[in-house]
Amino acid sequence: MSREPSPKRFEALKIWLKSGREKKLKEIAEELGISASQVRKWKCVDRWDEIPDTPSKRGAPYRNKNAVGNKGGGAPEGNQNAYKHGMFAKWLPNDQETKEIYAAVREGMSTLDILYEEILISFTNFIRAQKIMFVKDINDETKVLKKQKKQLENQRVDTDEGSKIEQYEVFVEEEWEYQHAWDKQAKLLTSQAAAMRALTSKIKQYEEMIRSMPPEMVSEEHRLRMDKMKADIKAAEAKAW
Repeated sequence: MSREPSPKRFEALKIWLKSGREKKLKEIAEELGISASQVRKWKCVDRWDEIPDTPSKRGAPYRNKNAVGNKGGGAPEGNQNAYKHGMFAKWLPNDQETKEIYAAVREGMSTLDILYEEILISFTNFIRAQKIMFVKDINDETKVLKKQKKQLENQRVDTDEGSKIEQYEVFVEEEWEYQHAWDKQAKLLTSQAAAMRALTSKIKQYEEMIRSMPPEMVSEEHRLRMDKMKADIKAAEAKAW
């Protein structure tokens, strides 16, 4: 059973945030009576730099649909109020879709939410790959054209107006690759193992983040998500193998 996180862990974070993220870690450590290396470790493991600022009370929560279709007092199209203040915004593509995605993520998603979406996308790709890479039986062979060489040849063509020379493309060399069933199956098993390792790692990271955060900062939804993900992936892994 994992140990309960130290109360000083959350207290250190609160002190740092209250200082506007400017107080030195050494000073926080001295205030709490712990080592500076311990505070540095908490800052790294808990990803303090990724914790969003407290959102404005005037905005609706992420995914809230109360204002769907609202024509009221929102910012005009093309407004970059929420977009331009991001550190990397100026390097992103300058199109409306990118701006909307960036603004939604920056304003409404926590680090846990982002990691959860990443896990969902990875799991979706894993399931989809089962159909694409499926090997029917030992005779399931794929023939793939790797290289093709062609040249122009002249040919005399007779018409009502007389004869003329026309040029045609003729394939003079082709190189094919045969993917046998056992080769495809080996690639499938290798890719499955790699995908499952990546998924498991992300879920462990998600679980560790939940455990390391104070209970009041973690919603019941996050805990239920974790349990469901572990069960779904365990079932999918058993089916895949």
